[in-house]
Amino acid sequence: MKFLPFLISSAVTLLLVILLNSPWGKIPPIGKFLSPQHGFWQNAEPVDKDFGQDLQLPGLKDPAEVYLDDRLVPHIFTSNDADAFYLQGYLHAKFRLWQMEFQTYAAAGRISELIGPKALNYDREKRRLGMGYAAEKAVVEMEKDSVSKSEADAYTAGVNAYITGLKESELPVEYKLLNYKPELWSNLKTALFLKFMSLDLAGAEDDFEYTNLRSLLGYTVFNKMFPVQQDSLDPIVSHDTLPPKPGILVKAPVGSDSAYLYNRDAVHVKSSKPDPDNGSNNWAVSGKKTKSGAPILCNDPHLGLHLPSLWYEMQLSCPSFNAYGASFPGAPGIIIGFNDSCAFGFTNAMRDVRDYYEIKFKDDSRKEYWYNGEWRTTDFRYEHILMKDTLEYTDTVAYTIFGPVMYDKSFSGGRQTNNNYYAVRWKAHDAGNELMIFNALDHAKNYADYLSAIKWLHTPGQNAIFACKNGDIAICDQGEFPAKWKRQGDFVMPGTDSTYAWQGMIPQEENPKMVNPQRGFVSSANQYPVYPSEYPYYLGGNYPNYRGMMINRYLNQMNDIGIPDMMRLQTDNYNLFAEMARPVLLKNIDPSVLDETEKRYYDLLQEWDLRYEADSKAPSVFKIVWDSLTAVVWNDDLEKDNLPGFYPNESTLLEGILRDSSYEFLDDIRTPEKETLKEDVLLAFKRGAAKCRQLDSEGILLWGKMKGTVVEHLANLDPFSRLNIMNSGGKYAINAVKKDHGPSWRMIVQLSANTEAYGIYPGGQSGNPGSAYYDNFIDNWATGKYYPLWLMSKEEETDKRVKAIIRVTSL
Repeated sequence: MKFLPFLISSAVTLLLVILLNSPWGKIPPIGKFLSPQHGFWQNAEPVDKDFGQDLQLPGLKDPAEVYLDDRLVPHIFTSNDADAFYLQGYLHAKFRLWQMEFQTYAAAGRISELIGPKALNYDREKRRLGMGYAAEKAVVEMEKDSVSKSEADAYTAGVNAYITGLKESELPVEYKLLNYKPELWSNLKTALFLKFMSLDLAGAEDDFEYTNLRSLLGYTVFNKMFPVQQDSLDPIVSHDTLPPKPGILVKAPVGSDSAYLYNRDAVHVKSSKPDPDNGSNNWAVSGKKTKSGAPILCNDPHLGLHLPSLWYEMQLSCPSFNAYGASFPGAPGIIIGFNDSCAFGFTNAMRDVRDYYEIKFKDDSRKEYWYNGEWRTTDFRYEHILMKDTLEYTDTVAYTIFGPVMYDKSFSGGRQTNNNYYAVRWKAHDAGNELMIFNALDHAKNYADYLSAIKWLHTPGQNAIFACKNGDIAICDQGEFPAKWKRQGDFVMPGTDSTYAWQGMIPQEENPKMVNPQRGFVSSANQYPVYPSEYPYYLGGNYPNYRGMMINRYLNQMNDIGIPDMMRLQTDNYNLFAEMARPVLLKNIDPSVLDETEKRYYDLLQEWDLRYEADSKAPSVFKIVWDSLTAVVWNDDLEKDNLPGFYPNESTLLEGILRDSSYEFLDDIRTPEKETLKEDVLLAFKRGAAKCRQLDSEGILLWGKMKGTVVEHLANLDPFSRLNIMNSGGKYAINAVKKDHGPSWRMIVQLSANTEAYGIYPGGQSGNPGSAYYDNFIDNWATGKYYPLWLMSKEEETDKRVKAIIRVTSL
């Protein structure tokens, strides 16, 4: 019997070992997670941590150095290109491994492997869109070219050098929470990440919504509510730069303006899509307008705000190039930045390069589909989706001449029941090697190099901006865009023959561009690249106009420009839309019919300086009242049984009212009484004032509080996020900050003899929530401050800004 206590103790110990090292539902293995040796405790990083070390890494060609400055920005110095990209991969993995791999899981439709069946619809959508299919084709192109293959191979080797040397205790905390380990990197993962960015930066595609709205409204009314361009328009490129004769004569099918989809049944499909405000600002000012006499280039891409940040700041220096700027953890090269000769950046071109076609299958087996008068054999791709803690799901996706059948009877993207088949034609499915644009820009020395570089960019379309130390400035609306007839791709199209198929790609030389204009600057803010009536191809997409108009207004007025002027412009909070819309509101509200509280909000609106300032209530009042007016006007016409759709752009309502105070859509067709603008505005104001009163009582009417900007962790983990940031800016301001979206990297580069540059992003260099470098830039970003961007030389290794040195040799 004396052995009984021992046996019981041993059994309990064994049971605890099993329980503590097994996951409980969503909870990771408690023993491993809490282990002092391997658990999350190991992710706590001393504030004064010394990152310096001597490394021996396999595959490195020559000795190299990495100098980490006081913001943990690495300055990599190597004797060849391959080693620069190798060490870039190593450092991306060292500081951002979980982020870069998680994004490729998301791109490939593999999130179910991490969190189980709840992610199945997300994964099916990404696979049915053809993300993996597109990435596989991209790898083939990437590895055909010796330059991009060498770059990608070196980057992949660097990432894997870090992963293979990683101890369990050093795993990022997210791996411990989700209870999985990193895979080895591959060139396919790089391609997946780049396709993920192609998706995030895709222009508007509202085919299903527009199809339903056109059926509801009729073609004539639809065109009035959703016009192809705004009245107020200040395009990127002037008409005198356009080619005199188009290279492709696009012919619209007979009846395409009304025959197909008019009065057809509703489309019960809901497609997820990127934030429609994914955009950016960029401009380059000639030395003729600057204080220094040197060009200044500015860029601030507007994207989702996340931790870890999308961007990772660094310098790559080797004999063939020396570049500094923002890089993507997950891909080699500097993406937005500058080198010894020039600077470069991007804004979204907003073109629609993703269309849908209704497919007619012979039967439910989907083995054959009707095209150009015959039954064609369907290709199938079998998507094996592994789901954590459950069975594998196999999704059989049909592929047609247009592309994958994304939506069918088994998948509608939402809760609706869909009985039709819709294939997606996406430009990102076509062969391309977008990696090369960044390699070429990093090496560029002049305008000719810039032109040669941007031709590598096929998808996503971007407004590529450039400035050079020789004085040149330029911008090009770059991409490989389908040549479309008017309204092509705005609606779901018939896929039974080639009638509605794309008729070719716009020749590269016909992409709108401008170099060294007389006005002394080039700029873009996602507005139309040209006046649509002056361009031979339909532009499609959705083009906001107010930021671009404001930037051009300022730059036209400015001279003797310095870097502080550009900082003020990049963080300017003036609301041009409100400048145009507020008079409409005030003119149509009689203050004498307002109660005391309503009059207080009226006064705030009237006295507002039109700036989105965090500590002001007036921007909130304006937004609430205008949103209320939008609902009052459009709800009458657009109420329909839970079909995917949306309101027209804000500019449509504003410009309609400015053109005619009896704007036809002000009246509710369901009532015999004729409504007036004054009645609609007063009703909207009173409803808006009631909401303002409620928010005021809750203490959240101040603009900064109502907007409530957050920089959220990629896995939506609040403890690893920055919440309720009190900052200025808004949708219509140049400083276009929203709740979870805004300037993701602000950069200003003056191309004087000694380059002077400044920048900041809302995050930090480390992806470790336990590091002092995880989110240390956010407060300065929120208040509009900048850091100097140090293009270091090797001779400055003893500079006080160098805080650590990593010396690397080959193993």
